[in-house]
Amino acid sequence: MSTEQQTLAPPARTPRTHPVEALFSHGRLVAIPRKEARREQLLVHLADTLFERERSYTEREVNEALLTVHEDCSALRRYLVVAGLLVRPRDGSSYRRGR
Repeated sequence: MSTEQQTLAPPARTPRTHPVEALFSHGRLVAIPRKEARREQLLVHLADTLFERERSYTEREVNEALLTVHEDCSALRRYLVVAGLLVRPRDGSSYRRGR
């Protein structure tokens, strides 16, 4: 390939990433994404912004934090636990940041 052809080649495509902020309007989550990858991106953002590492939370505290962004705190809490971003003991007495 000549130098001229190399410079005219289109740039390699990179996957589009949508900022997580696009899921929010006026600080509130518009909807919980159905696509798993997008939901995972949201959950990581929520864990990073709402929950401190090395701190224990009661279920009520977790719910209150999640209610600041969306009314379905139980769904968000469940998704966070399934994703391993929040962990809890078998008795459900507390929650901590996971991975």
